[in-house]
Amino acid sequence: MSFFISSMKTSSANQQNVLDDAHKTAHRDGCIFEETWFNQLLSLERKRAERSKRPFILMLVDISLLCRESNRPRHIQNIVSALISGTRETDLKGWYKHKDIIGVIFTELGETNGVLPINPIFERFHNSLCDKLDSRILTLIHISFHAFPEEFDKVKLDSCSDLKLYPDIILDHSSKKIELSLKRIIDVVGSLMGLIVLSPLFLVIALLIKLTSTGPVFFRQERVGQFGKRFTFLKFRSMTVNNNPRIHKEYVINLISGNGTHCGEGTKKEQKAVYKIENDPRVTPLGRFIRRTSLDELPQFFNVLKGDMSLVGPRPPIPYELECYKVWHRRRILEMRPGITGLWQVKGRSSTTFDEMVRLDIRYSKHWSLWLDIMLLFQTPWAALRGKGAY
Repeated sequence: MSFFISSMKTSSANQQNVLDDAHKTAHRDGCIFEETWFNQLLSLERKRAERSKRPFILMLVDISLLCRESNRPRHIQNIVSALISGTRETDLKGWYKHKDIIGVIFTELGETNGVLPINPIFERFHNSLCDKLDSRILTLIHISFHAFPEEFDKVKLDSCSDLKLYPDIILDHSSKKIELSLKRIIDVVGSLMGLIVLSPLFLVIALLIKLTSTGPVFFRQERVGQFGKRFTFLKFRSMTVNNNPRIHKEYVINLISGNGTHCGEGTKKEQKAVYKIENDPRVTPLGRFIRRTSLDELPQFFNVLKGDMSLVGPRPPIPYELECYKVWHRRRILEMRPGITGLWQVKGRSSTTFDEMVRLDIRYSKHWSLWLDIMLLFQTPWAALRGKGAY
């Protein structure tokens, strides 16, 4: 724990130093931020907006088509000049993608009442462009707007993340391409070995499910993966068929809002809200056993093999859970592919609050390494056998 805390403090301090240097350089030279600094500023503004709940707008000016123009440097200079004259001094301007896309972050938007001032911003900048560029050059420039938090832009749940707002995450994944490729190899090899070695257990569980209750062996459910991608999630069926999902939906809504049921001894304040329903009437007698031992999770090796999940990562939410998420909760489905096990399952499982679970998932994504994955994989069987926090 102390390692994570000290690392986070050091990382935060280093980031702030870099951003301070960037501000000084840009102010001194009268230019726009370089790509690395601008993307760090964008990341910082996202984190601020998550806490303040005050939206910002990212405007992207795509000038990649100007690469064919002989006077390209001059056109870029005119566009930057139009940006400076057509935006406020406090708006952050920089290279979103070096030499191809210029970005502007508009903060402190005032009272929006759910309607962001995109049209006035566009008109002011477009008028400034018209004063400096001819009509032919204007047709080669593409301008787009991206609002954060995404709720202000009416983004649907099947595309909950506007990836244009997360260039730092995309770049981070690109810089870790080799490590992530190795993680994928471990996923494929590990899931194949798990399916082969545990195939007798698969057959026994499937037979017991068929003998003790009516219905299919597998339970299929739509879940939300990385960047909002939907997929079919597999488990051994532990409940009666045709049960009412309203029980779980209401429970999850209360849990995410901090009104979940509690377990443990002591006063309610001292107890922990649990992530799963205790004594769920929909669960079969066999289902209670395979849920407590996490044997119901074994079919997710197929999800890992398909590429929808990883062996280690945050748990994938149900779509109606995502509807209740606070903005900062969404970070748990952005940075890493969802997994069968993770920090939450090993360290806290269902005995943590929802916010604590999200913080564990974010901490895992922030400090991810192959060695951390290996350690969590080795700790998972013992956590499953103990059954602590499982219902």
